[in-house]
Amino acid sequence: MNLQNYTEVAFSALSQNETFARAVVASFAAQLNPTIEQLSDLRTAVSEAVTNAIIHGYEQDASKLVRMECRIDGDILTVTVRDDGCGIADIALARRPFYTSKPELERSGMGFSVMEAFMDQVQVESVPGKGTTVTMSKQIRHGD
Repeated sequence: MNLQNYTEVAFSALSQNETFARAVVASFAAQLNPTIEQLSDLRTAVSEAVTNAIIHGYEQDASKLVRMECRIDGDILTVTVRDDGCGIADIALARRPFYTSKPELERSGMGFSVMEAFMDQVQVESVPGKGTTVTMSKQIRHGD
């Protein structure tokens, strides 16, 4: 089976839309017949990416939009989360475990580490003042 499919959604940068993003990716991934564990991994990684966009990219400005794209190529699911927010000046530093640019919010600084733990590949592109794009992919083979 060489399934190919694509969808995209945009939603306000509100924390409650993290749940919506999780539901979208889980529903879209369902066509690959993932295990419960794989679905949990996907939802967790998407939560982290969307939360980063809302809290760090947009500083919870509900007038801004987070964009999420989901793509299936064969048994590979790719999820892209994009914001047009403040961007990341030092991506290597931001990806370091326990680093957070918002310590006053008691953030754990584990967002990128969590994404990397649950996905096969995580790419981060960012331009200060222009925004950030996080692209994550995972091979979904039922029974893995």
